[in-house]
Amino acid sequence: MSSMLRVRCVVPTAATVLMLTLTDGSVVERDVQAVLVGPVFDDVRSDPAVFAAARVESGTVVWPNGADLCPDVLIWGGMPPMDAGAKPPPKLEIPSQRASA
Repeated sequence: MSSMLRVRCVVPTAATVLMLTLTDGSVVERDVQAVLVGPVFDDVRSDPAVFAAARVESGTVVWPNGADLCPDVLIWGGMPPMDAGAKPPPKLEIPSQRASA
């Protein structure tokens, strides 16, 4: 099995949109507004400078305050497909994924 697809580079392009370069070289755009929930994302949601400070760490997007997003949610909008040859959609508005307690 080949290595899992992860984020190699991130460029914030709009209020809640990230342009991601993935480890396979593909470039995808993700609107992450729906998953920026909870107190850890307060500054990320409310301050454009904080959102713009996104960087890649360990294959996913993180912010200076320690907030991060699951790489599979960023790339696939949820769990990755079983088909190893599947390609992520070029644009995706990520649906809200509230964790259960």
